[in-house]
Amino acid sequence: MPSRLDKVREPPEDVVKQLQKREGTSMKKLLLASVSLMLAVPAVQAQPANPAPTIAAAPTAEEMKLPRPARAKGISTALAIEAAQVANASCLASTYKTTTLVTDSVGVPIVVISNDGAAAITQRIAMTKAQAVLKYGTSSGEVVAKAGKDTALAAEIKANPLIDTARPGAFPLRSGSELVGIISVSGAPGGDKDEVCAQAAIAKIQGRF
Repeated sequence: MPSRLDKVREPPEDVVKQLQKREGTSMKKLLLASVSLMLAVPAVQAQPANPAPTIAAAPTAEEMKLPRPARAKGISTALAIEAAQVANASCLASTYKTTTLVTDSVGVPIVVISNDGAAAITQRIAMTKAQAVLKYGTSSGEVVAKAGKDTALAAEIKANPLIDTARPGAFPLRSGSELVGIISVSGAPGGDKDEVCAQAAIAKIQGRF
């Protein structure tokens, strides 16, 4: 006669169904809790990269082997800083948050100063204005005026990647007839307002370079 231990008795069918139902309910609760936790954690957003920095790309290995002459003739660093600060302060007095760029005689930056809160792109726009002065030897506002009457000039400016669009706001700095630098302002709501701030800076340093 077989013993009761010779065969494991299976639980009744209704008990099995109850256990399966409980397991299913527990799994659903676990999944819902996991989803809720994921939604509660804020997503980490990548910071956008600067699409086009003001400064050129890092020098190549070949460039690193070349001679390194000093920057071209220009006003002193101290005077360039003063001019940039005066221009930005002039614009800020009208609530305009600007960037002022002062270059040497060949368009290489001596100083770039942005007011607190100035848009980063104003640095690049200021450089395009300075390039217009360097290319055509006159204020960028005069370049705008000439391009408005000369379609060939307008097309030439548009084809130049260093300028693309002529905008007022930059002036040559001259010692006598010699170009010794450029001052360029960007950020006011209109290039005519940038010009006012640049002219205030020129008036402040005129005769000292």
